[in-house]
Amino acid sequence: MATLAMPANTRVLLLDIEGTTTPITFVKDVLFPYIKENLEDYLSAHWEEDECKQDVHLLKKQAEEDTRQHRAGPVHVLDQTVHTDEEKAIREVMDNVLWQMAADRKTTALKQLQGHMWRAAYVAGKIKGEVYQDVAPAIRRWRRHGLKVYIYSSGSVEAQKLLFGYSVEGDLLDLFDGHFDTNIGAKVESKSYQRIADRIGCPPEDILFLTDVTREARAAEEAGVNVAVVVRPGNTELTEEEKAHYSLVTSFSQLEVAGSA
Repeated sequence: MATLAMPANTRVLLLDIEGTTTPITFVKDVLFPYIKENLEDYLSAHWEEDECKQDVHLLKKQAEEDTRQHRAGPVHVLDQTVHTDEEKAIREVMDNVLWQMAADRKTTALKQLQGHMWRAAYVAGKIKGEVYQDVAPAIRRWRRHGLKVYIYSSGSVEAQKLLFGYSVEGDLLDLFDGHFDTNIGAKVESKSYQRIADRIGCPPEDILFLTDVTREARAAEEAGVNVAVVVRPGNTELTEEEKAHYSLVTSFSQLEVAGSA
């Protein structure tokens, strides 16, 4: 693909993560399996610590709420090898977490425990955040031209900072001016992009949003934000209509700052 000139008034780049800066498989093939494989060891090691106790408390409250709402829950099979109350309690927490993950739930309780487990793994060097090779050089080039760069992802701000702070290319956090997550609103709602523009302090039309998800692209456009759709391996296939409507890039290196070519 040829280079794509950013709109002349672009002052801010707003970047999605999954499928944009980072392979879409990273969460599914690295982050989630890490939780499943290390959950029992993590709970056993940290069970008496305040942070873990708070995580378990939140999960129990969520389970009680699920029972009240008559949502199906994990089936607790009596395990004859479990003897102590602590082992039994850990088994129940594990059953609940794995059940929620299998149902692809996004509860605060689940995300909080996962976030703490990932933090420990990143810090210990067991996980490194995957970032496409074209990302960091392009962002550095944009910043040299005076552009600001922000992240907007469904993953929590803490999870975003871990991914870029402990990436395969080292600590990349100094490339970003700020981070937004769904606390500012859902990515498929146009109001979220207006709020981001207000928070940054610029008109929506000064922002260029890069994402692989056309529902997000549409919401951003409705708010007056400019959009380029990122086409990466494994991303959802675009329709012919979408290909015709959106500016497309397969690499950040294709994006030229207006007047710099």
